[in-house]
Amino acid sequence: MPRPGFAPGPREPRVGRGLSLACDAMYLWWLFLVFRSCVSALAINNGFYSNSSDGRGPGNGHGEGLFNREMLVVNTPQKTQSSNQGASVILPCWYYYRAPLVSPRPVVVKWQKLLENSTVNQDVNGDMNRDMNQDMNRDMNQVMNQDVLVAVGPTHHSFGDYRGRVYLRPNYDKYKVSLEIQDLRLKDSGRYRCEVIDGPEHVSSLVDLELRGVVFPYQPWQGRYQLNFYEAQQACQEQDAVVASFEQLVQAWRDGLDCCNAGWLQDASVQYPIRVARPACGGQDLAPGIRSYGPRHRRLHRYDVFCFAAAHKGQVYYLQHPENLTLAEAQEACRDNGTQIAKVGQLFAAWKFHGLDNCDAGWLADGSVRYPVAHPRPNCRPSKPGVWSFGFPDPQSRKYGVYCYRPR
Repeated sequence: MPRPGFAPGPREPRVGRGLSLACDAMYLWWLFLVFRSCVSALAINNGFYSNSSDGRGPGNGHGEGLFNREMLVVNTPQKTQSSNQGASVILPCWYYYRAPLVSPRPVVVKWQKLLENSTVNQDVNGDMNRDMNQDMNRDMNQVMNQDVLVAVGPTHHSFGDYRGRVYLRPNYDKYKVSLEIQDLRLKDSGRYRCEVIDGPEHVSSLVDLELRGVVFPYQPWQGRYQLNFYEAQQACQEQDAVVASFEQLVQAWRDGLDCCNAGWLQDASVQYPIRVARPACGGQDLAPGIRSYGPRHRRLHRYDVFCFAAAHKGQVYYLQHPENLTLAEAQEACRDNGTQIAKVGQLFAAWKFHGLDNCDAGWLADGSVRYPVAHPRPNCRPSKPGVWSFGFPDPQSRKYGVYCYRPR
């Protein structure tokens, strides 16, 4: 009998039988490769084929199982969950089956955080040596998952920096598997995956966590455009902040941030926000918005940085002192008062979220001198709200007071 789809041909001579069998074998091998390529399109997780969805279905906010007749569904809210640094937050997640289960069975619940790094330019200067290319290869675009918590019935296990801070929210509904994160930290902000594993079926849904905060431009005492990407990360960390994301910069621009200095963002791109177009800031003919230099080499290129400081429970205040202080005297004065000299991120957060308003300029931990204005007035310039800077004066200068920070 001829194979379906093939017209019968003349009877092969006996000497051609070997060639015909070889062709048949090649045909069967081709069918196998096609089948394997179709199957391999499914995600493989813990030895099972599954539909491990990384995103929400169109408009429904949940993932659905592919193989189980009961049709497992996992739901998370589409609305971003917001909280403050040092507080606790609950990331809601629940699941159900479209058809009743014949008999209840235990499931595995896995929470992960999605970590994302963006690309850098392959060759910016056209003359890179082998070591630089290897460095860039390490920096290429990757999307990784950081394990947060895995639970099987009453047994929970948390990972890394989340250990001792994350729990499945206790409730009387066994189908609710919400995650509670305590003592929130800056790096906890981001996108989380709630995954439910029922035998070969892996179904997940995503939920976003946002820490309330403020974006501010930062440059070190050496001046403008002195930081590569890794130094920018360190600079923000030293000011109780992290490198801002593109989304955070966009929101800051909408809130009024206008800055001509280009700065690093979390994805290793370099951008700057313009509210009022002008010749010195990319040209007067361009519309207001976020101006971009695109991804840059993380070690070779140097810019300023946009930092993100989260709202905090602590108190920033201007220390009443009988005389002005040098930087060293300012640090000691805060310690004598039972506190510590404030960092730039802490001052911005206090201005943004606690309405800190003071016309007196004071030292900060990085050696800069700044003051916060929440309510502009004639004798307290400039004429708009913000945290204003005198730069980095001589540390021995006795012209300024100090801002201290008291943790809570």
